[in-house]
Amino acid sequence: MIQSITIADFMKMEELIPLADVRTPAEFSHGHVPGATNIPLFSNEERIRVGTTYRQTGREAAILLGFDLTGSKWSGFIREACGFAPQKKLAVHCWRGGMRSEAMAWALNFYGFDVFVLQGGYKQYRRWVLNHMEEPCNLCLVGGMTGSGKTRILQELRGMEEQVIDLEHLAQHRGSTYGSLNRFEQPSQEQFENNLAAELQRLDRRRRIWLEDESLTIGRCSVPKSLWDRMQSASLYFLEVPLEDRVQALVQEYGSLDKEFLVVCTDRIRKRLGPEQTKKAIVAIKENRMEEFVRWVLVYYDKTYQAGLINRSGKRICRIPVPGDNPTENASLILQQAGNFQDFPINKTLQS
Repeated sequence: MIQSITIADFMKMEELIPLADVRTPAEFSHGHVPGATNIPLFSNEERIRVGTTYRQTGREAAILLGFDLTGSKWSGFIREACGFAPQKKLAVHCWRGGMRSEAMAWALNFYGFDVFVLQGGYKQYRRWVLNHMEEPCNLCLVGGMTGSGKTRILQELRGMEEQVIDLEHLAQHRGSTYGSLNRFEQPSQEQFENNLAAELQRLDRRRRIWLEDESLTIGRCSVPKSLWDRMQSASLYFLEVPLEDRVQALVQEYGSLDKEFLVVCTDRIRKRLGPEQTKKAIVAIKENRMEEFVRWVLVYYDKTYQAGLINRSGKRICRIPVPGDNPTENASLILQQAGNFQDFPINKTLQS
């Protein structure tokens, strides 16, 4: 059986069906459907050859070249498909739902697979992703100055059966100039959006969804504008964590990182931090005075976050003073206030 299916219908299927992306490794690397397996019909170079032949000689010549290039590969394609779809049921797609996916579907079906071909291919999937971002959802934000433990609070909220999207995890970046932690490799913007859409797809948009109060950019990834606009009008639960607790949390997070990495990152914000403060922060790094280094850079980050709060003037901000950065207690406190926040005036400060 070979059945054509829309992207929307495939995403709504209750049965989890393996997905084969038959585009080139380069196309797949740039962006793909989360969870898809790459079975490239052509290598990167072969696709260029076929495309050039199509433009210069015509469709039939390109098809013949395609068969010449893949002739010895078909048994390998089938074995690979059997490896991740042992039930012999899968979906396939290429860039536009054209010849590459049709050829793979024919071969797999001939071997005994039930195959769903995604209409419009990856190009149509990208339209679905961008449209999916436009759909309304009930957002709530966890805010606080740098070092307030917002990521850990999101983890606690998820453990309390709340709906959570961790944008920093999806972007593989903590948001600040030090956000890669010298070990994370960020996805492409396209893949970041794909992963985000997959997270939104699994959630109930009628229920509240918790996110961290992020900047528009998280490293090299940008929050899609439609989602960013909704975040700016969402209720913000701002945790006022004591400075000393924040300093110690950041010392613990950054203290073990490579010093040269910290120096390069600090120098990157020289214009915003100021030449004198930058110099003192870098000296503190080199002399392993990590607490002093953190205090210097917090001057900049606290000022930046405060400016962001001012820009949210008129929005619903619930300030919650807390005695420390205990994520379990602070997550519970946020939930205690969330149910009644609609009754609070704008920029209300709650008593802990």
